[in-house]
Amino acid sequence: MSVDQPRVLIVEDEPAQREVLAYNLEAEGFAVSRAGDGEEALMLIDEQAPDVIVLDWMMPNLSGIEVCRRLKIKPETRSIPVIMLSARSEEVDRVRGLETGADDYVIKPYSVIELMARVRGQLRRVRPAATGERLEFEDIVLDATSHRVSRGETELRLGPTEFRLLSTFMEKPGRVFSREQLLDRVWGRDIYVDTRTVDVHIGRLRKALTQHGGADPLRTVRGAGYALG
Repeated sequence: MSVDQPRVLIVEDEPAQREVLAYNLEAEGFAVSRAGDGEEALMLIDEQAPDVIVLDWMMPNLSGIEVCRRLKIKPETRSIPVIMLSARSEEVDRVRGLETGADDYVIKPYSVIELMARVRGQLRRVRPAATGERLEFEDIVLDATSHRVSRGETELRLGPTEFRLLSTFMEKPGRVFSREQLLDRVWGRDIYVDTRTVDVHIGRLRKALTQHGGADPLRTVRGAGYALG
């Protein structure tokens, strides 16, 4: 699996529906995690935060509403988009789902094609580079589709790791990423890489961004990590 692949977590207690969704998402190029109940979902999210969560409301033991509530009160998971699936079609239920923190609400039975579009819509909001968007920060332009980066009028040569680092920073300018967060996003959890490797590649990225002039746009936050701007 490529570390660039956006990850979707499907939380659905009906195996058939879970597998249909997983099949379609994987066919669209997503990495997919599966959970059959709320407790398993929270455990998986703690291990590796997904980019988008598709969450069934009605599940045994821990409901989707409760899972959503717990995610939205924790700073580290609050920004993960949640698409709530429910057979409850009354307006009061939709309002309750959205007030709990769900970012979207889809009524069962649903169109798989429509749900895919909604997943892509949420992903575009939180990880635009993963959907091929063109990102800009000051005079730096990153085109995820053509895999090109320029600063001013000059095209820059970046290695694949530096490109993924810059994509991560440009998706959320100003946000401080810890070395561990950068390891997860850029290298992936399945590969053991020392946190000092992050510093080496940050140094290479800085050199590439400033090789033709211009101030260093990357900021080192002592004891916390790195940020763009």
